[in-house]
Order: sequence, then structure tokens, then C-alpha cells
Amino acid sequence: MAHTAVLEEKPLTMADMKEELARIRKRDGELNFRANKTDEYLTHFVKQGNAQKLVAEIAKLGIPRLKESHIVKIVDLHPATVEQLKAVLQGYTLSVSDDNLKKIINVLKT
Repeated sequence: MAHTAVLEEKPLTMADMKEELARIRKRDGELNFRANKTDEYLTHFVKQGNAQKLVAEIAKLGIPRLKESHIVKIVDLHPATVEQLKAVLQGYTLSVSDDNLKKIINVLKT
């Protein structure tokens, strides 16, 4: 059996995953069962938008201890209020000031 090595781990937004599945479908002609289920989910729940732009804008804010994986989760769930953003981030051992939370929400509203 071949040994598989992970070369790089990078968080993807759901919009990026949808694009990647479309690229794989074009290359291979069809998707396997699991990829089809993922594609159905993404088609139903993902809004076409500017996910990469939002990730870049939130990263530009320079919020301490906010990693790319946190930013991707924020963009995927797209909270509308500070309270919703706090709920998204409570699963992480991360504390973000109220001012920074407001900055993130302002970026998401644009």
C-alpha cells in the first residue's frame, strides 16, 4: 500500500471547496459518492460571493491571536451581530476584544 504524506494543511472556505469540487468534476467527469454529497450540501448552503476578499480583509485587521482557520470559520458562517460572532468563536480558546469584534462585523457587512 502506498504511503500518503500530507504536504500542507490550509483551511478552505466553503466557497473555495465548491470551486475545487467543480474543478475536480471537470477533470474527472464525475465525483465519487462522498464528493457528490459534499457538493449537494455546498450548493444548498453556500452563497456565491467574495469569500477570499473577506478573508483577506479580516486578516488585514491584524487582530492578535486570530488565525486563518478562525477567519475561514467566520467567513463560512457569516455572523451578522457581535453576539453571533462571539458564539462562533466560543468554541476556540481565543479572546477577542469587543472593538475587534465590531471591526470584524463591519467587514462582513460590506
